[in-house]
Amino acid sequence: MPADTPLSFEDFLKVDIRAGTIIRAEPYPQARRPAYKIWLDFGSEIGERKTSAQLTGNYSCADLIGRQVAAVVNFPPKQIGTFMSEVLVLGFPGKDGEVVLIAADQTVANGARLF
Repeated sequence: MPADTPLSFEDFLKVDIRAGTIIRAEPYPQARRPAYKIWLDFGSEIGERKTSAQLTGNYSCADLIGRQVAAVVNFPPKQIGTFMSEVLVLGFPGKDGEVVLIAADQTVANGARLF
């Protein structure tokens, strides 16, 4: 959808973007492109979810632990190789094209919804 295509507020509300804290990260050598397996804590309402993310260009596994990020939590699970991805961690392309994670500039509750 082009950036100039109108989007209703109801459409926006369909995308459930929440804050979560990365609690575990490990290399995913079986992925076609360099990636990590990541587990996130979204608080008591949503719980723990996992994903595969291509973050190896800007982050090590150790850099990710404890980092609070934004993620879409209401996409259907997607099989990524041998790993089931349950959320989509959000980021922008950096100047080198590698993912730069999106995060709040202050700590918020895990599971807090973007509005």
